[in-house]
Amino acid sequence: MSASLSRACRDVVRSRRSTLVKRLTCSCFSTTTAQSNELPLAGIRVLEMGQLIAGPFAGQLLGQFGAEVIKVEPPNVGDPLRVWRELDVDGTSPWFRSIARNKKSVAIDLRKPEGRELVRQLAIKSDVLLENFKPGTLEKWSLGPADLHPHNPSLIFTRVSGYGQTGPWAPRPGYASVCEAESGFRYINGFPDPASGGLLGPPVRPNISLGDSIAGLHAAFGTVLALLSRVRQKTTGSSGITGTTVDVSIVESMLNLMEGIIPEYDRKGKMRGPSGSSVTGIVPTNAYPCLPDSPSSTTPTYIVIGANGDTIYNRLMNTIGRPDLTGPSYQQNHHRVSKQSEIETAISSWTSQHSADEVIAAMNSAGVPVGRVVTVKEIVEGEQVQARGAVRDVWVKGPEGQQEGWNVKMQGTFPILDGVDPQPKWAGPDLGYHTNEVLKMDLGLSDEAVNRLRDSQVIG
Repeated sequence: MSASLSRACRDVVRSRRSTLVKRLTCSCFSTTTAQSNELPLAGIRVLEMGQLIAGPFAGQLLGQFGAEVIKVEPPNVGDPLRVWRELDVDGTSPWFRSIARNKKSVAIDLRKPEGRELVRQLAIKSDVLLENFKPGTLEKWSLGPADLHPHNPSLIFTRVSGYGQTGPWAPRPGYASVCEAESGFRYINGFPDPASGGLLGPPVRPNISLGDSIAGLHAAFGTVLALLSRVRQKTTGSSGITGTTVDVSIVESMLNLMEGIIPEYDRKGKMRGPSGSSVTGIVPTNAYPCLPDSPSSTTPTYIVIGANGDTIYNRLMNTIGRPDLTGPSYQQNHHRVSKQSEIETAISSWTSQHSADEVIAAMNSAGVPVGRVVTVKEIVEGEQVQARGAVRDVWVKGPEGQQEGWNVKMQGTFPILDGVDPQPKWAGPDLGYHTNEVLKMDLGLSDEAVNRLRDSQVIG
């Protein structure tokens, strides 16, 4: 970033930083003002109106790097993710504690006109409005760009949906599972039918909501681009700084991962299908069986070897005692693709006679990329993960007068940036924990006004 752009960026956020410092000193969470004030997105306020995964994952990323994220949730119920999957001793999902880290929870009923007015006032004081409702929902509430830009022209709308804000499918509800299918991603996940090359049975899905998280990544990236664009407008002396809309589709986010599938189809007529645990057109890279970890078990342990580099391939073959599978006929990837079955059989025959530890030691010694297929227990206990601090303990305060608090493990802050502490500042808060703080300090409401709103069930 140029010096002038850097100065402009500081100018844009300086006034918000001073306000943020005051709020942080009043916070009940353990973080230092100096550290928070030096984060890349310090001074940026994000009003998160999404729920479940895609929008909130974007908010998590922005919050990890210093943005003040105010999460609006319905009173009494909150984000449905609060009670998804495993529940902790307080009835809240540990997953929610992770995805809502570093955020402030404000409980506002958007079904009530007074609740929508509160959100409107918060949006006017924000830099980014982040949402993942069905397209048209904000407009129905009179909270869309046309409604808010007259009051806050520089407000950035980051909007995540299944199919985007335009097009004939825009009104459809778009869950990640469906959008993964519509992007072509599910078709290439599974095992191939030997006869047709298509799917043998149903596709295999990753046991996570991949499409939501990928869309959240795109939303966070798009938000930062929009913030940089706003800074550039200021440096070029634009008469007015205007906000923009970041339109994120889950289908298109997944499509962004599909590498060369479309151009290969266009230019060569190739229709990529499923490939099991390997990758079409790259040899060898696959999962290979090893001896069971336990003498009493008959289940093989799997390791992954990626030896598709030409010199790496030669080292692999020499290590497993198959130098006969090297030379000009095997030297480059396109040679090996035509001999994939022979090569894969040779590797599997060797790995199946050794333990995973033996295979990993031999591959590391030879400089061949290798990794064990691990469980979450092995991840948390892994030496590399621990050495990097990739998993962090974050304190959760127990309900007042009921029980003591506890630590919950969650991923740290990625990517790692110099000067950015990877420790989350606080776990996802209880529903409405910051309602009073935000309404009083950010909107200037009196105690009487806040009490009236709570009595009329506009806030929680």
